[in-house]
Amino acid sequence: MAPGRIAYAVLALTDFFEGNTVAEVTPQTCGRYVDKRVRSLGTVWRELGVLRAAINYAHKTGMITRTVAVELPERPEPRDRWLTRMEAPNLIRAARTPQARLYLPLFILLGLYTGRRKEAILSLRWPQVDLQAGRIDFEVAGRRRTNKKRGVIQIPPRLLPHLRRARKRGTDLGYVLQINGGRIKDIKKGFAAAFGRASIEGVSPHTMRHTAATWLMQNGTDLWQASGFLSMSMETLQRVYGLHHPDYQREAAENIGRRPQNVRVISGGS
Repeated sequence: MAPGRIAYAVLALTDFFEGNTVAEVTPQTCGRYVDKRVRSLGTVWRELGVLRAAINYAHKTGMITRTVAVELPERPEPRDRWLTRMEAPNLIRAARTPQARLYLPLFILLGLYTGRRKEAILSLRWPQVDLQAGRIDFEVAGRRRTNKKRGVIQIPPRLLPHLRRARKRGTDLGYVLQINGGRIKDIKKGFAAAFGRASIEGVSPHTMRHTAATWLMQNGTDLWQASGFLSMSMETLQRVYGLHHPDYQREAAENIGRRPQNVRVISGGS
């Protein structure tokens, strides 16, 4: 989870649990938190997950002598919002404003054609981009490894010319997305404004990753190849995006009405 989201979760948890001991964190109090927190179930699920991680860490490091069960609500189904092939170019055109005409369209293209999360794109530097070999290494030296792997990918042909043009504006050690040579801290406001101008609703920067995975599935990409490209587990890819694959349940649908072959009928007799 991004540091900003963790800080936001801590503030919300503090408002509710302040003054309570760890022993008072029970399934009942967690249930009351869910009832009182006027936010989406996904937000509450993540916030209680932060509380669980904090208590487990405190127990692991000896700050508390025993852990407690933090009961999370049932995890909500993942959102299935992705950009269509018509929406994507409309969004890129809407992102080309005098203030953000260089970095915002490139952010969208990187999101669509690499499927990487916002933080991985904003922290990308030119030494990680090999334009000759056609590869991007999204891993950062010294970065603590988490379940959110970044990985190394082949640069898609449609993305390559955009990166070549951006490289001419960049410096050897600088960020791929930059303003006057400095790193862009967040893209949320400019991104939301572009969606408003394009009249596209219900999306966020993370929608780019959903879109990349969906497009790969719609084009019938081998699951192993798609999983490696996105640095996403096969289980997640199949569970969340598998229904977009043209082969999704095809064999089962065809076989359900097919007459069984070579079935021996045993007739009764004396």
